[in-house]
Amino acid sequence: MSTNPLLVFNGLPQFNEIKPEHISPAIETLIAEGRALVAQLATRADTPTWENFAIPLEAFSVKLSRAWGPVGHLNAVVNTPALREAYNDNLAKLTDFYSDLGQDERLYQKYKQIQASPAYAHLSPAQRKIVDNEVRGFKLGGAELAPAEKTRFKAIAEQLSKLGSQFEENILDNTNDFQHVVTDSAILAGLPEDALQAAAEAAQAAGKTGWLFTLHYPSYMPVMQYCEHRGLRETLYRAYVTRASELSQPQWDNTPLIADLLKLKQEEAQLLGFENYAALSLATKMADSPQQVIDFLDTLAKRAKPYAEKDMAELTAYAKTLGLDDLQSWDVAYVSEKLRQDKYAFSDQEVKQYFPEPKVKAGLFRVIETIFGVQVRPVAAPTWHADASFYEISDQQRNPIAYFYLDLYARQGKRGGAWMDECITRHKTAQGIELPVAYLTCNFSGPIGNKPALFTHDEVITLFHEFGHGLHHMLTQVEEYSVSGIKGVEWDAVELPSQFMENFCWEWEVLRHMTAHVDSGAQLPRNLFDKMVAAKNFQAGMQTVRQIEFSLFDMRLHSTFDPHGTQTALDVIEQVRDEVAVSRPPKWNRFPNSFSHIFAGGYAAGYYSYKWAEVLSADAYSLFEEMGVLSAEAGSRFKQEVLAQGGARPAMESFVAFRGREPSMDALLRHNGMAS
Repeated sequence: MSTNPLLVFNGLPQFNEIKPEHISPAIETLIAEGRALVAQLATRADTPTWENFAIPLEAFSVKLSRAWGPVGHLNAVVNTPALREAYNDNLAKLTDFYSDLGQDERLYQKYKQIQASPAYAHLSPAQRKIVDNEVRGFKLGGAELAPAEKTRFKAIAEQLSKLGSQFEENILDNTNDFQHVVTDSAILAGLPEDALQAAAEAAQAAGKTGWLFTLHYPSYMPVMQYCEHRGLRETLYRAYVTRASELSQPQWDNTPLIADLLKLKQEEAQLLGFENYAALSLATKMADSPQQVIDFLDTLAKRAKPYAEKDMAELTAYAKTLGLDDLQSWDVAYVSEKLRQDKYAFSDQEVKQYFPEPKVKAGLFRVIETIFGVQVRPVAAPTWHADASFYEISDQQRNPIAYFYLDLYARQGKRGGAWMDECITRHKTAQGIELPVAYLTCNFSGPIGNKPALFTHDEVITLFHEFGHGLHHMLTQVEEYSVSGIKGVEWDAVELPSQFMENFCWEWEVLRHMTAHVDSGAQLPRNLFDKMVAAKNFQAGMQTVRQIEFSLFDMRLHSTFDPHGTQTALDVIEQVRDEVAVSRPPKWNRFPNSFSHIFAGGYAAGYYSYKWAEVLSADAYSLFEEMGVLSAEAGSRFKQEVLAQGGARPAMESFVAFRGREPSMDALLRHNGMAS
């Protein structure tokens, strides 16, 4: 077993050596070790303390994370049948292990003993937070349930894990399966040259003649935004919004999975004494109740909907000038882009030429280095794909403080979207401090021909967003594993650093240093930047109510919806649209079937957190507006009071320590052009 790369716990993951056949032996070994440790700790006769009880459990959590983390990452970025099979087999084993762990009354009692002991007052704030979190976690894990209820609770947890994984796989398989070949160049009128070239290269690689389009975002979105041929837009739109539904391939239909997931979550919540799953979900979040969240969303909707209606009226009127008297969902992105070009005299495609990847990354690193007093440089390390790279973050004396992997391009076998994940979490060991390592993953268009990858401004914003999550993980100063970085941070506050970082993408002082035209090398012209800023809140009302639509759908689905009734998830989202939507998709749109955030990604009864945290992030950024966009003083405060604290104290305390007061919605509305 010593040759198993997943059982090497020092240094970086050995991505050049990890194979599917390593996964089961490693995970089975660690689960056996974990069960032995639990038996030993649970039966000790001496008084439990932080040192003799909590530290051994923390150390084991680190080992299991170090082995399983790379497996989950590889399953997301280089998915293969063999890897998927090994991942799912061991996911079931781990779910079983964690269910047993979470229900162990002996461990629960020992944590309560620590919490009630005189020694508790002498623990560090981070250590006390871990003990408190563990006591709460055991309650939510079913430790107080009767034996029969524990058995059922564990079965529910295992089934939820399995269904969530299957939900994501169905979307990935359906996305990977779809191909649409065009042989008539006239159909492609309006498409940018780089999109045409990428489609031609895709067709050639598949042994086909013409241009090949897929449902991967870098292929799909240019068609929706620029293609003049309405039929092609409708074809791709229909395929995209019916993924993983009964209207696509039946073997990938997520409809029955949604019904089962909702029933199981409701049963899980009621076993624990909660009225519904939303109440259970909010037990670990900043928000106090489902009604508080719904009131927050309703307030935001009332402020935003008049702006959204105005946006929609303008779009509908403009569509008529293009000969589109019946504006449809597959026209919205196309007409919006035409309208934006008409109003502001620029296009996304024009802007994209100024954002080559090397310049964008250098500009991002410049912001990080300036406001947080660090240095970023590439270093060598094994990766999982030729596209991935590795970097070091160091202090001003070149002492390393963190590392990160960067994997930016879309490809077959890689799940869609963008995300940050933990590779190694900062914590104290007997040998010293183990430094944090992050995964930063996106799905942008890669290089075409001999040119570097070019990013749209939206993609630049996405990169800054994910790097904000990464900074939360990497710049923590917490030394206790379970509240270090993003661990232990309330879910509805975890988007604060990511959305905060997006603001820098709208500053001239930032963009002028991260742009160079791919052909001429010229900096982004100031007049083009001014047009971008003028267009910043273009359709902000429509975008806001769309996010509110998703958030209300999620919250109602997990609070007031009866999963055993006659209504379906589709009925719920239609009702929400009746209240807040200004653009209605066709009845055959199956958005819930690919809403992996809430059915497979941990955001169940938590999708509102994007808007909740946006209030925090806009208000936090307003200090930089007051003190200077690249203010090192403001950056130092943000680093020390928010990023460095991780989950060691409540997020509201961190915000107030940084801003000097509780958050206000005013900055968000002002940033979105919706201030009264």
